[in-house]
Order: sequence, then structure tokens, then C-alpha cells
Amino acid sequence: MANCKKLRLKDAALKRLLSVVVVTLLGVLLLIVSLRTNTTPGLSELDEDLSEITDIQSFSEKLNLPKQNEFSIRLAKINQMPPRNRDLYPKLAKDHITIVLYVHNRPQYLQVVVKSLSKVVGISETLLIVSHDGYFEEMNKIVEGIKFCQVKQIFAPYSPHVFPDSFPGVSSNDCKEKDDAGKKHCVGSPDQYGNHRSPRIVSLKHHWWWMMNTVWDGLKETRGHNGHILFIEEDHFIYPNAYRNLQLLVSLKPIKCPDCYAANLAPCDVNLRGEGWDSLIAERMGNVGYAFNWTVWRKIHRKAKEFCFFDDYNWDITMWATVYPSFGSPVYTLRGPRTSAVHFGKCGLHQGQGQTNACIDNGSVNMQVDDIDRVANIRSEWGVHVYDNQPGYKAGFKGWGGWGDDRDRQLCLNFAQMYHSYNTSLSAVTMS
Repeated sequence: MANCKKLRLKDAALKRLLSVVVVTLLGVLLLIVSLRTNTTPGLSELDEDLSEITDIQSFSEKLNLPKQNEFSIRLAKINQMPPRNRDLYPKLAKDHITIVLYVHNRPQYLQVVVKSLSKVVGISETLLIVSHDGYFEEMNKIVEGIKFCQVKQIFAPYSPHVFPDSFPGVSSNDCKEKDDAGKKHCVGSPDQYGNHRSPRIVSLKHHWWWMMNTVWDGLKETRGHNGHILFIEEDHFIYPNAYRNLQLLVSLKPIKCPDCYAANLAPCDVNLRGEGWDSLIAERMGNVGYAFNWTVWRKIHRKAKEFCFFDDYNWDITMWATVYPSFGSPVYTLRGPRTSAVHFGKCGLHQGQGQTNACIDNGSVNMQVDDIDRVANIRSEWGVHVYDNQPGYKAGFKGWGGWGDDRDRQLCLNFAQMYHSYNTSLSAVTMS
């Protein structure tokens, strides 16, 4: 009898133990699912989905894009993942303006812009897309720490930083500096000044063009979006009133300046902070905090040939000197009389990483934010002051060079076609 009782007690204890184990395992599984849906996985955490890899490789081959290595393919897979923080912010505002942050490898700069964005009024209503020029772990960690809005990361899978020993990176038989290709038996075509390509430099223009095509025509979150999209960079300090001011500018633009192509958060001259007048300003389009819609993007996209063949490694100078002039009329932007964004960068786009060469005074930025910068300070009753004949890069400028290699120009053209029909001739799209 005693033995039977002992057996029953053991069976009961075993059942209780099994119940605890099953409940614990279910809890762990639920936690894993939750983390996967709300975080961007590190590169080591991605599953090797062979069918998806095949699709990506096939996509590249059809467009004559560079053959992707495993690293490039994994980045392309991350780009397809949904935004994070959807559990915190399940719905975007109906009239939200998506923000795209264009970054390279300056983590101290990125920390400054992220901190400033966290204080922007209305930031939780919108989607922030961070576009990386390749993959840098410290930059990725900073973005993964963002909790103030929905955020999606995309990584340029054809960045020269992703290809250490082949084009678009550095190939062993590439010409360097002012090499004579015939005498050196090397590969490459020089720019107008006789200099061969520098992968670190050409990546600036490649990244911007890839990002624009991807955001407007590739991502399901923004593809076909009719509203404005705001573009900022990692060395732009954003004031708390920037988003509300931008919403006002976008709503006023069709009424106050119907010929304006865009809205800007800052003056075209990055050294200015605004006039302080009771008036809106129409001037040439700037490169700090600029926003435009899909209609303008189509006009830009149709000028892919002009963009891709202009011998200057700077995307903004290329736009000012060849793309905008080709529109046939002045390209104005609308802004307020007081800046809502400031360019604080002091070094090149691929410098600044690390403590010793941070390019930020004392490793920080002390930007004065007055009370007027914390609330929307644009008035609908204001008129518009138009600046005519402003100084700056114009049609006729030949470019600073750095963009003479035929391979870079072809890759640029391929980016313009990568989200369009494979059966459509590239020349038909880019030369129209």
C-alpha cells in the first residue's frame, strides 16, 4: 500500500514538473517571436533562406548588376524586413511625412541627429527610414536603440564598402590615381582631370541615387507614395519644430508657391539661420532638410542619364549643375524665415569614426534651441519673398571630377532601372 502511494506521489510530481517545463517553453517561444517582429536582426542572426537568395541573385543578373557576395545578399534581405516599433506605434498618422535619414560611418554625428529627432514634436506619428552606405556595427546599434517612432533600416547592398576585392569596391587590376591604362594594363577610365576612381569617394553619389530609387520605387512602405518625403543626413541637427513646420510648408506650397518643387527646413546657404522676417521664402533648392513628392521624383528619375554621366562625385552639385537646369524653369523651394535644421558637419562623409578624429568639438554639438524653435513658427497669412539669381552651382559648371569611370556610370543607370520592368530598355527610360 505504501509503495502504491509513493508511486502515485511520484507520478503527480512528474506531471507537475512536465507542466512547468511546457509552460516555460511556450513562454520562451512567444518571447522569441515577439523579439523577431520588433527588432532588426544582426547579420549573424539571419536565416539562410536559399529560395530568397536565389531570387536576389536572379534579380541582380537580369539587370547586369555586380555579382553579389554573401554579405551583399544578406543586406538585401534585411531591406525587405518590416519597420520596428510597430508594437509601440501601431498606426502612422494619415497625413504623415516619411523621414529618410541618409548616413555613412560617423557614429558620433549619428548620435547627435538621433537625439535631436527624439525631441521633434510629432515624430511618433511618422516612419523614419535610415539608409546606410554599407554595414557598420556601431551605426546599426545606434539606430536599433531608437524607440521614439517606427523605424526601418536599409543598407546599400552594392556599396563599395561591401565589396572589398571587386567592383564596386577595389579590384586588384584597377587603375589608380593618374595611371595610364594602356601602359599599366589596368582597368578604368579617368575623369576629366585624368584621375581614376576612388571607391570611397564614388560611394557618396552611388548611395544617394540607390537610396532615392529604393525609397520611391522599391520599398513597399513608400512605393507609390504620393505625399512628400523628407530627406536629412547624419550631420543635420533637427529642431523640435521641424516636423510641424514642414507640414505647414507642404500644405501652403500649392497656394503660396505653386511653382515650387520642394519644401526646405533650412536656407540654401548652410551658413545662414534665416532672415527672421514675417514672410515665407522661395529660393533655389537646398540640401539640408529637403522634401518633395513622387511627381518631382519622376522628373528627377527621367534625368537619370544626365545625373549618371555628369563628372562630379557629389550628388547635390550634380543636381544643381545638370539635373535641375534640364527642367527648363527655375527650381524653387519654399521655406520659413527661420531655420528648423542646421548642418553641423566639419569633416568628410567617411571620416569621424572613433574618439581621436571625431570632427566634433569635444565630441559633442552644443546647438542653441530657443523657445521659438520648439513650436511651429510659420504663419499661413504670410506672403512669399522670392530670391532671384542666387549664387551657386549652375548649368555650365563642368564638375569637380571623380566620376569618370564607365563602370560607375553604368551602375548608376542600372540603379535607375532596378525596380522597373526587366523588359523595358534602359536606354528608353534614361534618355527620354
